[in-house]
Amino acid sequence: MISTVALPPAIRPPAISLPALFLKFLGFGCQAFGGPVAQIAMIRRALVEEERWIDPPHFNRLLAMLQILPGPEAHELCVHLGIVARGRVGGLLAGLGFMLPGFVLMLAAAAGYTAFVAGHLGWAGPLLGIQIVVLAVILRAVVRIGEHILEDRLTWLIALLAAAATLVNLPFWLPLAAGGAIHALAGRRNGLLLLVAGLLALAVALATRFATAAPAAALAGPATVPALFAAGLKGGLLTFGGAYTAIPYVRADTVGRGWLSDASFLDGVALAGVLPAPLVIFATFAGYVAGGLPGALAITAGMFLPAFAFSLLFFERLEAIVAHPALTRILSGVAAAVVGIIAATFVQLGAAAAVRVTAPPVAILLFAAALIAVWRWKKPWLTPLVLAAGAAAGAVLPL
Repeated sequence: MISTVALPPAIRPPAISLPALFLKFLGFGCQAFGGPVAQIAMIRRALVEEERWIDPPHFNRLLAMLQILPGPEAHELCVHLGIVARGRVGGLLAGLGFMLPGFVLMLAAAAGYTAFVAGHLGWAGPLLGIQIVVLAVILRAVVRIGEHILEDRLTWLIALLAAAATLVNLPFWLPLAAGGAIHALAGRRNGLLLLVAGLLALAVALATRFATAAPAAALAGPATVPALFAAGLKGGLLTFGGAYTAIPYVRADTVGRGWLSDASFLDGVALAGVLPAPLVIFATFAGYVAGGLPGALAITAGMFLPAFAFSLLFFERLEAIVAHPALTRILSGVAAAVVGIIAATFVQLGAAAAVRVTAPPVAILLFAAALIAVWRWKKPWLTPLVLAAGAAAGAVLPL
């Protein structure tokens, strides 16, 4: 067996060849419908309960650790388990196998969308209906993520400040850095007061500068391969608490630069919700619409690079790193800021969709119905059905 990592007793690697390992995780990728909860449950049932690759308590600790780190946790879990079986080469093959089906399907969907759907008036109603439903899904995700991250008044305050900073177009790094620093200094009154005063002064200075600056889209250059790779990398590095947290960063670097519209961006999020793939595969759609096949490959590589890198580089050290109290507090503060940023992005996307609505009462009723559906029926596999219902409503109702 090829393995370059030290394994604890709770891990019992199977005797499996590299091609068989790749095919196993390719099979998981073909069945990866319903979002990360369903994907993780599928992997747990197969590899923990049936094949007993690792003990259940160890799996639970591993999953908790991966949820703190940036990146799509289901994909990171596959990379980690691939390393368990066949070392770092196994981790690379497992991660590629899991993401490949969704990536290929999203490329095909993006090509079809660009050729036959975008700009065709006959699709305007169904697409708007889908976009309204996607907004309901995003709002539910904000609440779901917030329930696990916003544990006290301080984290709520960090989230609210991050939302406000995003709505006034402050740079993305400011609320993230501020959230981590504020949470790390909690309990140190003098240091916290000095930090808040400094951040307020910096925020006012930046807000004044950005208020007088030209719009980002007017300053943006073409959608180059390096720029799209950087957009994906930012999203991959800042995906805390679930795939929905990548939405604001990818949107800022694509829609914000005028490379595609908010409507097309929401269509990509909707497609990602019905394909067997990690939800962050919506980045592939954005990259294709903005820069064709090279753009799709670049943004996808950037998005998934951190998910591979954390496990491949730090397999032996992940538990010690995440267990460090100071780092845990910083990551918790950053995660709280991300909740606020997603909430602000929901508001911005909602405002962009509202401009295209001609019958507000009907659109509000559709949004409310979709929100009730995703709130009450929590099964991830129901999301495609709700999206299809939104498309049908948009086709027959005036929105």
